[in-house]
Amino acid sequence: MGRKRATDRIVAQVDTGVAELVPDPDRAGSWTLLLDGAPQSHVDLTDPTHLEFEYVRRLAAAIDLLAPAGAPLRVLHLGGGALTLPRYVAATRPGSTQRVCEVDGTLVDLVRRELPWPPDHRLRVRVADARAVLTDARDASFDVVVADVFAGARTPAHLTSAEYVAEVARVLRPAGWYLVNVADGPPLRHARRQVATVRSVLPRVALVGDAAVLRGRRYGNLVLLAGRTDPPLPQLTRRAAGDWFPGRVLSGEDLDRFTGGVPVVRDADATDSTPPPPGIFSVGR
Repeated sequence: MGRKRATDRIVAQVDTGVAELVPDPDRAGSWTLLLDGAPQSHVDLTDPTHLEFEYVRRLAAAIDLLAPAGAPLRVLHLGGGALTLPRYVAATRPGSTQRVCEVDGTLVDLVRRELPWPPDHRLRVRVADARAVLTDARDASFDVVVADVFAGARTPAHLTSAEYVAEVARVLRPAGWYLVNVADGPPLRHARRQVATVRSVLPRVALVGDAAVLRGRRYGNLVLLAGRTDPPLPQLTRRAAGDWFPGRVLSGEDLDRFTGGVPVVRDADATDSTPPPPGIFSVGR
């Protein structure tokens, strides 16, 4: 493939569908990765701390607040995309050890070639299924596990169960945190069951999102934080309220009301997450 111009759209068949790399017309050096038309990542090659997607800013805010500023962390990323969050962690927490797993090896090759990340021996990408990577990981080996896994714009069923969350909990250090991107829309059946499922294993939980999504009025992304110690709720609330698109934070009794007594997901009854409504994603051609 020849040298690309800033206006070139790159389209490639990858293992899980058709990938497109679309230049951002408003921000030089920035690209959006789409998979079968659904936006997966946005990266700024010149400034990895610029985070375009709302839910990624919420994930990054959580990472910022869960340890002293600049302190290196051991982070496992389940789902790679264009490595937006690993690039952010490498820039804001130098010396962090990061492991990224992405099931689509052809996509990894595409991103490595067209949107290369800075060389860093502490940042390694493995082509593998997320649950298989968890099974292979040592006990208490990570400070943070981030899950942002989608296939066909849906989270695979085997990454939604209590048994899966138990594997996440096993690889987390005692003060570690699980961060997950939950995409859902009215009536939020998937999101409610995911909160109940994660809480059954990691009981200290906060849910961050746009008020309209939390109320079940539209499809969108919610960010779930879970661990064994209390999350920094005041700081999370301030960061969410001060975002370009202000959000709310639910915890405690608010989450009790949110879940409404829904059952925990088990491997035996797990299903893929709710598909997005038709036509929700639109990127200029």
